[in-house]
Amino acid sequence: MKIQKFEDIIAWQKSKDLILLLYTLFRTNKDYSFKDQLLRAAVSIMNNIAEGFERYSNKELKNFLFIAKGSCGELRSMLYLALAVELHYLTQEEYDKTNELSLEISRLLSGFIKTL
Repeated sequence: MKIQKFEDIIAWQKSKDLILLLYTLFRTNKDYSFKDQLLRAAVSIMNNIAEGFERYSNKELKNFLFIAKGSCGELRSMLYLALAVELHYLTQEEYDKTNELSLEISRLLSGFIKTL
């Protein structure tokens, strides 16, 4: 299947799903600074995929995919903190689900980068 728009990119689709899940999980969280940073990292993944694709240059797309991949790492770091006993913003099950989705997106991005 030829990718004709950024919405066709599976990593973008999965990152949208992840963001919606995170917004649901953190809807009532009162640690606004933490929540803002976590959600910004998640949104950055999706938006960098879209922005890179819209540049119509494989070189620029690749750079934006690397940025999106970096945001995946930042998000996983934040998720780890959210699970931590000190914060306990997520249950183990919520952490496992969001972390695995983030890892899947990161793998998809790596594969996409390699094909460019």
